[in-house]
Amino acid sequence: MVAKVVDWDARYLKRDGPLYGGAPNEYVREIAARSDFAARSALMLADGDGRNGRFLATRGLAVTAVDLSGVATERAIAADRDAGVAVERIAADLATWRPRNAAVYDAAFMIYLHCDPPTRDRALRSAIDHLAPGGWLVIEGFAKGQAARDGMGPGDPSLLYAVDELIAAAPGLEVIEALEGRVRLREGEGHRGEALVVRLAMQCCRE
Repeated sequence: MVAKVVDWDARYLKRDGPLYGGAPNEYVREIAARSDFAARSALMLADGDGRNGRFLATRGLAVTAVDLSGVATERAIAADRDAGVAVERIAADLATWRPRNAAVYDAAFMIYLHCDPPTRDRALRSAIDHLAPGGWLVIEGFAKGQAARDGMGPGDPSLLYAVDELIAAAPGLEVIEALEGRVRLREGEGHRGEALVVRLAMQCCRE
């Protein structure tokens, strides 16, 4: 199956409000609320119109957020301004973008980054390479079983996630939580209803 190319600018332009709602993703909230999560900086990959990066910024984190869509990025900047927070936002293709060589983050988030496997793998490697010692890698996305279900997410299983594959791609990181199962999403009109998802939290063990 050939992956369908999504025109994210066009998708965002079709909506006046946030595509996935204004509230942060529940797993991002859960991780941020953990007693052992003390990150002061975060890299948000595929932050869309900004809900997750903005949430972390309101908690005092220095956030760098990257998204393919220039339309979504401009909307995120406007919403950040309205919320009284500052987020470094970059409109860029993760197939080619990498953090600055000296950039180090206490946490990196990939929330519903569904793209061709080479781009996803490159983004994952970039996130891992720029984690501080003890830094967190946090991922949520549709599981491969979601391809057989109508509604949300790509229909191509190669664009979806499996816990074991993600763990294998991140040697040297300690698994804190690795889950694959059924949840009910309530994230705007884009993610609404029952879905099969992967949730993974890992920590960097290198000194």
